[in-house]
Amino acid sequence: MSSNTRHIAFHRDEMLPPQPPPPATTGVLGWMRRNLFSDWFNTLLTFIGLYIIWLIVSWLVKFALLDAVFTGEDRNACLPRDGVEVGACWAYVQARFNQFMDGFYPSAQEWRYLLVYAVGIALLVPLLIPKAPGKTINALLLFVAYPVLAYVLLYGAPSLGLPIVETTQWGGLLLTLVIASVGIVISLPLGIVFALGRRSQLPVLRFLSIAFIEFWRGVPLITVLFMSSVMLPLFLPEDVTLDKVVRPLVGVALFAAAYMAEVVRGGLQAIPKGQYEAAQALGLTYWKMMGLIILPQALKLVIPGIVNTFIGLFKDTSLVSIIGLFDLLGIVQASLADPKWSTPTTASTAYLFLALVYFFFCYGMSRYSIFMERYLHTGHKR
Repeated sequence: MSSNTRHIAFHRDEMLPPQPPPPATTGVLGWMRRNLFSDWFNTLLTFIGLYIIWLIVSWLVKFALLDAVFTGEDRNACLPRDGVEVGACWAYVQARFNQFMDGFYPSAQEWRYLLVYAVGIALLVPLLIPKAPGKTINALLLFVAYPVLAYVLLYGAPSLGLPIVETTQWGGLLLTLVIASVGIVISLPLGIVFALGRRSQLPVLRFLSIAFIEFWRGVPLITVLFMSSVMLPLFLPEDVTLDKVVRPLVGVALFAAAYMAEVVRGGLQAIPKGQYEAAQALGLTYWKMMGLIILPQALKLVIPGIVNTFIGLFKDTSLVSIIGLFDLLGIVQASLADPKWSTPTTASTAYLFLALVYFFFCYGMSRYSIFMERYLHTGHKR
């Protein structure tokens, strides 16, 4: 047989075990290569971004930790020493911390709002855990029984041995959480109702829903707060008075409900028409169709928009300081007028403290939103 017709046969009896991918394509190095250094332009942007982050973080660490003052009795502890500027005046935050948390709530009654926090967290956490049992009872306790208990504890009931604490004494983080919580709890169901009304086949109901949504969306929140504080009492009978805190609660809840309605309406419009037709073919009534088929799908789709509205509402509570309520922002700004703590870094420290508090709550809501999106995603293994 000539060399031109010679063939070499090779037969493999078993497959070779799979080999690991190259180290440069997996793990941290692989992620960095794909996302940060994929080409020269991304590499340049990465180094610019790292430089900006280094400038911010290095200044923040130096101001908030290395050069900061953590203890002191008055402004003298935070004044420049030998011509050298000092960092954050955390001694001022420590001295004012209780006031930042509850405003002018009597110190002897602080256990009442702390108990409200504890009960609220104990009821909220199981409700946020998808696999926790007893969701119906938990929801009834949180949304029906808890508001009554919180009101009695915060405001007082002499018959139960709890002295009255007027709402004018509420302030700080306590007032911020009260306004935000009430606004969030009321705006979601109201928003769903108005979203359904805007898509209703009944002309009167659709017109009223559209008028409500467009009116509240066309007015700035500051105007709403002024109207609820000044104008709302004028429309009430002479013998009826609304508490100074209840007025902005009404305005904030209605304002947020209008935006929530549009978010929910977007989810309703995203549901295919076949879902409606299938529900009607099964003979379901309108409310059963909405409650069992349409709304669960629509609300799942708009979780980011709902949480985004909640976050915006939580931050917008700071506007109530304009109408004379000492929420967290208002009480911090009022404390800056105290000459006892007047230093070059007091204001910067105060606003840094505010930023950390607001970031803590807003970031927590954002991360839970992402968790729920992944948990409710179609095909997710539970």
